[in-house]
Amino acid sequence: MEEYIDLFEKIITQTIPKVDYIDIRAGKSDNTSILMKDGDVDEINTGMSLGARIRVLKNGAWGFAYTTDLSKLNEITDTAIQLSNSLTGDVKLSESEIIKDKVAVDVKIPFKDISIEEKKEIMKDANDSATIEKVNSTTVSYSDGEINELFMNSEGSQIQTITSKVRMALNASATDGEIIQFGHGSLGGVKGFEVIADEDIEEFGRKIGEKAVRLLDAEAAPSGIFPVIADPELTGVLIHEALGHAVEGDLILQNDSILKDKMGDKIASDIVNIFDDASRKDGFGYYPYDVEGVKTKPNQLVKDGKLISLLNSRETASKLGMKSSGNARSIIADQPIVRMSNTYLQPGDNSFEELFEDIQDGIYLKGSRGGQVDTGKGIFQFNAAEGYLIENGEISTPLRDVSLSGNILETLKNIDAIGNDFKLSVGFCGKDGQTAPVGDGGPHTRILNAIVGGMG
Repeated sequence: MEEYIDLFEKIITQTIPKVDYIDIRAGKSDNTSILMKDGDVDEINTGMSLGARIRVLKNGAWGFAYTTDLSKLNEITDTAIQLSNSLTGDVKLSESEIIKDKVAVDVKIPFKDISIEEKKEIMKDANDSATIEKVNSTTVSYSDGEINELFMNSEGSQIQTITSKVRMALNASATDGEIIQFGHGSLGGVKGFEVIADEDIEEFGRKIGEKAVRLLDAEAAPSGIFPVIADPELTGVLIHEALGHAVEGDLILQNDSILKDKMGDKIASDIVNIFDDASRKDGFGYYPYDVEGVKTKPNQLVKDGKLISLLNSRETASKLGMKSSGNARSIIADQPIVRMSNTYLQPGDNSFEELFEDIQDGIYLKGSRGGQVDTGKGIFQFNAAEGYLIENGEISTPLRDVSLSGNILETLKNIDAIGNDFKLSVGFCGKDGQTAPVGDGGPHTRILNAIVGGMG
C-alpha cells in the first residue's frame, strides 16, 4: 500500500482547510474460503479485494464514504465532506499519539505456499476423523486471508499493517434414530498456515465426533441452583457476554449498560481480574493498532473485583472523559464502533482437582452453544455444549442441553475459586450488524449459586 502514501497525503492536505479532522483507511486483501459438507467440497471462494474509506469530522458530525475504486478517492472525499456539512453533532475526539509505524504479523508458512488441494486434504482428514459410528453429518469450513492496510490522518499518523488470519471449524451431528446431538470445534490464529499445520488434525476431528456421540447417551440436565464449574471456553463466553459488552463505551453512553456510573465500584469477587488485550499475539482478536490508529496494549477492566476501565474509541473516550483504549474496530467498508478484542479472566492458583474437591452436588459445564445478554438489565443466558454432574467432588453422569443464566453482577460476585490453567477460544462477535474476530477465555472457574436449567 506504500504506493498510495503520496496520494493520501495530497488528499489530506487539500481537505484539512475544509474540515476539523480527516482520516483515510485503505486495504488490499487476498482471501480463500472453502466449505465442505459430509466430505464433499460445497464451495470454494478465492479473490483479491481493494477498498478505501474516507472519514471527515466537521461541526461535531462525521461524513463517511467508501469505494472499491481508488481512482475515485477525490470523489468520495467530496461526498464525505458534503455529508458532514449537512449534519451537526457533538462528536469530539480524545487526544491520540501521532504514530508512524510499519508492522507485519509473524508468519512461518504463507497461505500462498499451500495449494487449494492441500487445504482440501486437511479438511477431508478432519472430516473423516469426525465421521465415527452414529455421526450422520459433518460440515468443515476453512478461511484464510492476508490484508495489507494503510491508515493516515490529518494529525500526522501513518501506519501500515500486514495481517494474516486463518480459521478452520468443524461441526458434527450424531443421531441414534431418535435424538440428534452436536459437536463443534475450531482452530485459528493471527498467523500463517502453521496454525493448522502444527495441529493434530486427526485428534481434532475425532474429539468433535466423539463429543456428538457422547451426548446421545447423556441425561437431561436438572434445573435449580448449583455450584458450577465452567471450563475455559464457557468462562470466556461468560466474561465476553456478561462483562465485555457491558463495558463498551457506546453502550454506556446509550444508557444500555448495567455498569453505567459503576467505575471504581466492586462488581465482582476479590479474586476476579479481567482484561481486554488486543496486543496479545496468541489471541484471534489480535491487532497492533485499532482502525483509528491507536496503539493497543493490555487494558485491565476489573482489578480485584473493582471496575477500573472501559472499552473506548476516540469518540466515546472523549464523551466519557477518558483516553481511547484502542477498541475502535470495523472492516474498511463500515463505520468504526467499539468492539472487544481478546477478553479474558486472569488465571488464579487452584488446581483442577482443588476446584472440584469440596463440591458435594454440582455441575461441570464445558463449551458453549451460544447465548444472549441484556446489558441494560444485566441478565444473561448461555447454553453449554455439554455438562456433567459433580457428586462428592467427582465428575459423574454426562448431561446435555444445559443452560446457565443469571444476573451479571451477582454471578461475578459468586466466583469463589479460579483455576491455574488458561485457554483462549477462536470466535467472532456480532454487534450492530458488524462481525469482528475475537478471542475469549480464561481458566476453569467455580461459580456458587448458579442458575442451571435443563431442557428435558
